[in-house]
Amino acid sequence: MPSIAHLIHEYGLFVVAAVIGLEGIGFPVPGETALIVASVIAGHTHEISIVAVILTATAASFVGRSLGYVIGRGFGYWVLIHYGSYIWITEARIKLGQYLFLRHGGKIVMVAQFVPVLRTLAGILAGANRMPQTQFVLANIVGAFIWALFFGVAAYMLGRQFEKLAGSAVIVLGLVAVVVILIGAHFVRGHEAQLAAKAEQALPGPLQLP
Repeated sequence: MPSIAHLIHEYGLFVVAAVIGLEGIGFPVPGETALIVASVIAGHTHEISIVAVILTATAASFVGRSLGYVIGRGFGYWVLIHYGSYIWITEARIKLGQYLFLRHGGKIVMVAQFVPVLRTLAGILAGANRMPQTQFVLANIVGAFIWALFFGVAAYMLGRQFEKLAGSAVIVLGLVAVVVILIGAHFVRGHEAQLAAKAEQALPGPLQLP
């Protein structure tokens, strides 16, 4: 099977856009690897421009996660409403998720951009939890640009050395994300009644059925 580097050499930025875009929609593909490899190629061979790599990665991530958001807002929310009770997701808990994304969705979306797996699911989760569209669009474009700029410039400047460092960084970020999620889940579980009351106050009335 051809490597991402080989595909980028052959087809250029189309590969970068396709891989990162698919990751944003929710497919488990290595978007960050595509960004790093393309940036290293830009620094070593100058086949492609680093500016073009960063802009392509930003646009592809933004579009991909926007499609993920649309899928989550329609289909994901429908699944929660109709089948959430089978996995103990009550109406109060659905409202709680909506409340958390209403209050903290921007931070969640931007931080998730830098964390494997979460980056793949962020758009779908934001949509399923009915995060306000304007808030999502702003967080999505800012997060995508900062992510593409940071990894693109670092890989362009440091080359193969950064590829090795990035692998370790991904593991560390993944572990940190797991710890943060566990702490957050423990906090929410311990304060579920209080948070549910705040959610009901912020989002009164029955849930809107899709």
